Amino acid sequence: MKRLLVLRHAKSSWSDSSLDDWQRPLNDRGRRDAPRAGAWLRDRSLMPDLLVTSDAVRARETAAAVADAAEYTGEIVVEPSLYHATTTDAIAVLNRVGDQTARTILIVGHNPGLEDLVSRLSGEHHDLVTAALVELAVPIDRWSQLNLTIAASIGETWQPSR
Repeated sequence: MKRLLVLRHAKSSWSDSSLDDWQRPLNDRGRRDAPRAGAWLRDRSLMPDLLVTSDAVRARETAAAVADAAEYTGEIVVEPSLYHATTTDAIAVLNRVGDQTARTILIVGHNPGLEDLVSRLSGEHHDLVTAALVELAVPIDRWSQLNLTIAASIGETWQPSR
């Protein structure tokens, strides 16, 4: 059994219209919510063995803040193909992670791809607001076995209070 933690990046800023979408940083709310998600992981002992994030600025900032608050000391893998990733793209990333023995992976990315990933693996729709986190129990032995025929179950979920 593997555990997949799916985290949508925290709230980003639209204040600088000269930045393209990929470059947008976190706004104040995002800088508050990302560490709260990390503390939630730490408090529940849901420590990932590996953290994989989109290369977009807001996703990398979210991953770093979550890792710091969770006291995660492992590697943060920056994966460009997670930027605007479809479900198929996200599964391909997980299929080829360097550490196939990692029990728990935290993936940080974007909607609508992450909502679709959660829905298609679990059969349940969950709205992933910014900084929302969903735990999935995945009945596989190696990440290379993950595919859309796998029936994952939802575990704990977290979203920031507004």
